[in-house]
Amino acid sequence: QVIPGHEARSVESLCWAAGDRLFGAGLGGDITEYDLSRLSAARGVDGGGGPIWSMAANGTGTQLAIGCEDGSVKIFQVVPGGIQFERNLDRRKGRVLCLSWHPSGTHIVAGSIDFFRVIDVTSGQTVQRIMVNHHVEKVKRECVVWAIALLSRGTVVSADSFGRVQFWDWEQGTLAESHTVSTSAVLSLAVSEKEDSIVVGTSTGATYQLQLLPVKLGGLEKRWVRTKPFQYHSHDVRAVAHSPTALISGGLDAQLVIRPLMERIQKKGYDAALRKFTFPHRRLVSCARKARLLLFQFSQHLELWRLGSTEETGKDGEVLPLCRMPEHLVQLKSKGPEHIYCSCVSPCGTWVGYSTASRFQLYRVCCDGDGVSLRKV
Repeated sequence: QVIPGHEARSVESLCWAAGDRLFGAGLGGDITEYDLSRLSAARGVDGGGGPIWSMAANGTGTQLAIGCEDGSVKIFQVVPGGIQFERNLDRRKGRVLCLSWHPSGTHIVAGSIDFFRVIDVTSGQTVQRIMVNHHVEKVKRECVVWAIALLSRGTVVSADSFGRVQFWDWEQGTLAESHTVSTSAVLSLAVSEKEDSIVVGTSTGATYQLQLLPVKLGGLEKRWVRTKPFQYHSHDVRAVAHSPTALISGGLDAQLVIRPLMERIQKKGYDAALRKFTFPHRRLVSCARKARLLLFQFSQHLELWRLGSTEETGKDGEVLPLCRMPEHLVQLKSKGPEHIYCSCVSPCGTWVGYSTASRFQLYRVCCDGDGVSLRKV
């Protein structure tokens, strides 16, 4: 399923709440609830703190926390038919790039640039503020905390632009462990349900797994160990998820990769296979065979091209010299903020149609000699 995009609705974060309700937030500053039967935005509420960089739901799915450009963390109550503003938590300078709730719902950890802080939800006050680049000598560039997690035992896990995954005792404010997993930024982080495995994604396209393992066989003392690096993406890995049996990653190369954890799968089959999904799944190029035209679909415009031609012949796969170059005939811009959902050109090349979430447009293609014009029908 695809929910069509919108010019004013960038999606910085998505989360499920109250069971099967899907919420999104972005740099437009609104929190949007999506209608999953109509595949559209059902309703939106202004966050009240400028662009929203992060959003997270508590364990029961009854509250949403958002992290804003102005440094504020706001709590919204999930109610039947929408969400309701509940309260502001302690505000500090610096945009809030990532958020995580304690499983009990008592505390929230919020990551910013050069620091993160732990906030008591009941009082709304910051109970701990920790500088993440304090241990690096002669730091001149800022350290961005891109992803963060608050574990049930009180450990904070942070992922930053220095390529580090760090484990903090937030009550003491001390660094327990630090793992430099990459020479570039660590952008995303997800923790397993049992909190004994972590997957992180980096800006080089690599994903890494860290596992909590005993120092000695049968011993009680455990340490985090980086176990498996995977290079399945060519660009930034902006999103990761940890299911009971697989590591899931999504990158700017438009690929979704599901890598099974073989030790958690009993028998061979579909679940034990590495699966890569390339997007988009819908056709963005359509062809008018008779007229030798191609229609390309972009989010806010269409382009109509005439194919080049050659007088040579050859075998399949050979590159032939062109006697006529491909020709860009016309560009059609969509009016309004909605993104184009689907488009098509007729086989004869005389009709072009496209639709958004709410409108359908049909055009007649008129050829006057070498020139081409469109007439809205």
